[in-house]
Amino acid sequence: MDVESDVTELRKNYKKDWRFRLALIGTGLALVVVVLGAFTRLSHAGLGCPDWPGCYGHLLWPTEGHEIDAANQAFPHAPVETDKTWPEMVHRYFAGMLLLLVAGLTYMFWRRRGHRGFVQSHILLGLIVLQAAFGMWTVTLKLWPQVVTAHLLGGMATLAVLWMLAERLRYRKRQIPPHEFTALQNLRPLAVAAVIAVGLQIALGGWTSSNYAALACPDFPTCHNQWWPAADFSQGFNIAQQIGPNYLGGALEGEARTAIHLTHRIGAIIVSLLVCLVALRAWQAGSPRWALGLVAVLGLQVALGIANVVMSLPLPIAVAHNAGAALLLLSLLTFCYRINTVQPSIRNCA
Repeated sequence: MDVESDVTELRKNYKKDWRFRLALIGTGLALVVVVLGAFTRLSHAGLGCPDWPGCYGHLLWPTEGHEIDAANQAFPHAPVETDKTWPEMVHRYFAGMLLLLVAGLTYMFWRRRGHRGFVQSHILLGLIVLQAAFGMWTVTLKLWPQVVTAHLLGGMATLAVLWMLAERLRYRKRQIPPHEFTALQNLRPLAVAAVIAVGLQIALGGWTSSNYAALACPDFPTCHNQWWPAADFSQGFNIAQQIGPNYLGGALEGEARTAIHLTHRIGAIIVSLLVCLVALRAWQAGSPRWALGLVAVLGLQVALGIANVVMSLPLPIAVAHNAGAALLLLSLLTFCYRINTVQPSIRNCA
């Protein structure tokens, strides 16, 4: 009987380990999808394939001369650009792999409906299906900024939920001295506020990118050599703008794009202050590694943002800026989760 119990426990641990492994692999795959999405968007390849889910009617993309000629005849308003077809399809295939992985992970949790992580896995499946729809609408609605921004946010949300699922499956509650516990609990509201601010800043970054406003201010720290240039905020943030016909290259006037860029800069200042304050409080609470880590990730992200402006948006740095936003979000989420799971140690008195 004891042997059977041990075997049963080993099987349970094996299955649990596979759930964790899949969640961790899914996190890495989701990060790849987010980075590929940024590369596709920033290389202006979002409409590299004018149809969906294929590319000019191909499972991959047209490469041979006769295939390109046939594609150009079938889509006369969207001639084949070979440097833009492959980024779009590579992004789609990696997204499809992520969908299959999340579906498999959800099935594993569905078989054990009372297990922790069950709800998160089903939220993930819903998110990833919604992401597929946003991917389709991104193409069919010709890069409508509202859809492109929502697609970016959906990718970040998928990444965050996958990472938190892996964290929940791996991390165990630990005990810390009562005074450290109290200090960390008092820090929780500020840390949550920082997470919300980073989420809003990511949304602003998506809106900036989808409206091609990243270079609306070509200098730093001023904008057009002014601290407060002419800016049209009503048009820059008019989310009720009508659909179409094509948003490749953007459809807003210069002052509207300037308003978007300025708002993103202001958001960066707010996020920086909040994260630095969280890091300071974490240091005071006895978590110097977390304090230094958060400041390091923030510093990298700010440096990448400045480099994008002064270097006129080089593609590698622009893509890295998207990855840095994801890293900052995951770092803060992990810190919040660790705060939420610590417990005060109970010392026995002699």
